[in-house]
Amino acid sequence: MAKPLSILFVTSEIYPFIKTSEFADLCYAHCLGVREVGHDIRAMMPKYGYISERKNRIHEINRLRDIPIPVGNEAHPATVKSSSINNPRVKVQSYITTNSNYLDVNKGIEADINTGVTFPNNDDRFIFYSRTVLETCLLLGWFPDIIHCIGWQTALIPAYIRTRYPQEFKKTKIVMTISDFNEQGVFPVKSLLKTGLTEEGMAPGRYKSKMNFLRIGLSFADRVTTLSPTYAKELTANKEFKENWLPLLHKKPLVGIGHGIDLLHWNPKTDTNFKTKYDVTDLSNKDSAREALQKSSGLTVNSETMVAAFIGPLTEDRGADAFIAAIPELVQLGLQVVIATDLPTPLRKSADALMKKNPHQVHVRVGYDEEYLHHLMAGATILVKPSRHEISGQFQRIALAYGTIPVIRNVGGIAEEMTDVDEVKGSGNSFIIKKTDAADIVKTVKRAQKVHASHEAWSRIVGNAMSTPVSWVPSAQGYDEFYRNLVKETK
Repeated sequence: MAKPLSILFVTSEIYPFIKTSEFADLCYAHCLGVREVGHDIRAMMPKYGYISERKNRIHEINRLRDIPIPVGNEAHPATVKSSSINNPRVKVQSYITTNSNYLDVNKGIEADINTGVTFPNNDDRFIFYSRTVLETCLLLGWFPDIIHCIGWQTALIPAYIRTRYPQEFKKTKIVMTISDFNEQGVFPVKSLLKTGLTEEGMAPGRYKSKMNFLRIGLSFADRVTTLSPTYAKELTANKEFKENWLPLLHKKPLVGIGHGIDLLHWNPKTDTNFKTKYDVTDLSNKDSAREALQKSSGLTVNSETMVAAFIGPLTEDRGADAFIAAIPELVQLGLQVVIATDLPTPLRKSADALMKKNPHQVHVRVGYDEEYLHHLMAGATILVKPSRHEISGQFQRIALAYGTIPVIRNVGGIAEEMTDVDEVKGSGNSFIIKKTDAADIVKTVKRAQKVHASHEAWSRIVGNAMSTPVSWVPSAQGYDEFYRNLVKETK
């Protein structure tokens, strides 16, 4: 049996500590999946102000108290604590960076969860966090085979390793994952001076007269990945990426590896968040789950009504504007609509106005509540994802597992595992939207509504969905191969 690798997975959020998007679910499934194939993977993330140490069983490590972390000309103390991510089969040790003035004081990752306003010192906050990652390894005397950094918030770590600690981490390989190319960590160029990097480390970060976190990460990583094969192809076809970013990858290809879900956490047959369990062989309790959702959301209880769910940020990237514009016609068609989102955005007012006008047909809930999300996945009839831009996502995969049929755009990685329904053949597991506009959303939902009118036809599509393989296992095996090949590579 091959020797297990030691891996540090560094992220800005991960379930169960925090969840502002499906990205937290993806990171959770990644760590548990890689641990399950045998590797010593550990996770690290910051502790933001509303994360409960008691609830999440976060406790101190004697060696990692009050570590002085420089940001610019000042040093601030970090205490790195310990917890774990678990499912019934495996446990992943987790390191949690705490700090009073950069992290604990802020109730949110990049923006305040109550107002949606972006924190003005995000450059300082993630410089601080990045440096705590390296200090943790140094103080523990632990230099893993791989440090896997995901998202711009972690993108300074590769530069710190290669320019400040090259000897200590000489055997460590660095993976940098582009979680979203539209989110690069762009700040005034003077922010570079706060990093404490050498000129060699800072140089790649100067881009378009700004500081760019992500470019630094790509420049010093051994390999660069993204969260789906489809998105990797989209990026390499992008003119700006091809001309100005691809050369940073040391003539190595951008790797796209697909993702899956943890079926021990997301499974309607065993889900502990509701009593109405069901599976592909017995869907009778799916109706009970819809009734429970209607009651908890203040909607009219009606066994014949389709419930359309939108889960995610209310942004134009995710097509929220088009979906909100479609709601009046969806309501006229007899559908009920539930929106679950993370942060307030300008589109929230429009959504709230529709809820006020149609209180028994439209419900809007801001702030992810894990139990409610499970109820929503189980009780909804369709999940609408009309994204203009999206990398991978997890909710559409979760929807398949719960027999909630995705209505999606074919962008990024969200259409992977999805096949458009053929009404005549009874094949397919989702309905593909051609354009992100209200008219096409309504047109596609009408297609779904027509199939839904036949209990037999709809049950067949639900069976197709719930039989689609969406577990993390294939992805974990793909990462196992990727990680092992990377460690074998010579620099």
